[in-house]
Amino acid sequence: MTNDYIESIKSKLRPYKFTYKGKSVILESTSGNYVIKNCNQNLKDLFTYLDSRNFFNHPSIIDSKDNNYLFSYLDDITIPKEQKLNDLIGLIADLHRKTVYFKEVSEDKFQSVYENIKNNILYLKEYYNSLFDNGFNEVYPSPSTYLFLCNYTKINSALIFCESELDNWYQLVKDNKTQRVCLLHNNLQLEHLLKNNLISWDNYMIDSPILDIINLYKNEYYKTDFSPLLSKYLSIFELLEEEKKLLFIMLSLPWSLNLDKNEIENCKNINNLIDYIYKTEDLIRPYYTEKQKE
Repeated sequence: MTNDYIESIKSKLRPYKFTYKGKSVILESTSGNYVIKNCNQNLKDLFTYLDSRNFFNHPSIIDSKDNNYLFSYLDDITIPKEQKLNDLIGLIADLHRKTVYFKEVSEDKFQSVYENIKNNILYLKEYYNSLFDNGFNEVYPSPSTYLFLCNYTKINSALIFCESELDNWYQLVKDNKTQRVCLLHNNLQLEHLLKNNLISWDNYMIDSPILDIINLYKNEYYKTDFSPLLSKYLSIFELLEEEKKLLFIMLSLPWSLNLDKNEIENCKNINNLIDYIYKTEDLIRPYYTEKQKE
């Protein structure tokens, strides 16, 4: 943000204190508290669009110039984390519901997505097979290697599931000429919900609704039970079959391990991955059980 803009706002509001916090400047004055933030996105047009879609859960712009924006400062309030997450998922579902539409896509759109994910799965299968072979051939495996060997079958099962479901997903979408998209916040963190307003819209974009869910899950899965949150989201904004299938594939994909650290860190990394796989399996299993009952 430019110093000229900060100085111009300071001359208008005459703050008695201003504080730099990350990319923002907080001004405290006798008329109230304010935030100055620089953003490369056009937030003025964004918020006008959101208002036109009856989504008002965003900060109000008081003043702007170029890429600099002045907002009223929103004090956070202390509420249970689980309740705040419940509020956040409800807002995201409402955002998606009110901004969704079908967009024409190129003929190779879904084929390109399929091939990218398929190649990632094949890479991970080869990567984990190599780790298993190397570990299996060790005479005295380290604790982290032993932990990995004991859980290799679980990791491989997740990859087999993803590969099979990816083929099923492609059969659903390969002839589609459109894709359902909506406006995504694309930066979902618990601290970005203040007084039921979503802040930090710097990364917003138009894309598949599942990307916001993936982002939030990856940030919060370890610290909360995500099942009721996903249920609430789907009760407000139901995903299409192909969207739900792709969501579960992307959530279930394991990541490659970083095993170049000390033994304690290596064990933590492996344990975190296994914990993630089990939690994700518990999250998506009910949706497959319901389908089998039908």
